Amino acid sequence: MSNFTHLHVHTEYSILDGFAKISKLIEKAYQDGQRAMAITDHGNMYGVFEFVDAVEKFNKNLEDKEDKFKAIVGCEVYVAQRTRFDKNSKEDRWGRHLILLAKNWTGYRNLSRIVTLSF
Repeated sequence: MSNFTHLHVHTEYSILDGFAKISKLIEKAYQDGQRAMAITDHGNMYGVFEFVDAVEKFNKNLEDKEDKFKAIVGCEVYVAQRTRFDKNSKEDRWGRHLILLAKNWTGYRNLSRIVTLSF
């Protein structure tokens, strides 16, 4: 499965939607030939530090230091068509899902701010 990067992975921090342990996700993705992965938990970024730390530890243990794994940080956010107070249909209650990925440190800060404000 070369040249594939999974950009929409839920971890144990996506309540009722994900159950995978971060370290196991990294190992499995690497075994499958992937060299990067994005975690995009539902409406939160609780697993980001654990994910980045686990990737750094994983890369330190690699025999081939040139073949590193890359952590991509993201979040699956909810986007409402109107306001959160307009609940005329099921779609209005839950909104639409949108995957946001951080390209760099500025993107991470912006994403953190968006997710924090949504609480």
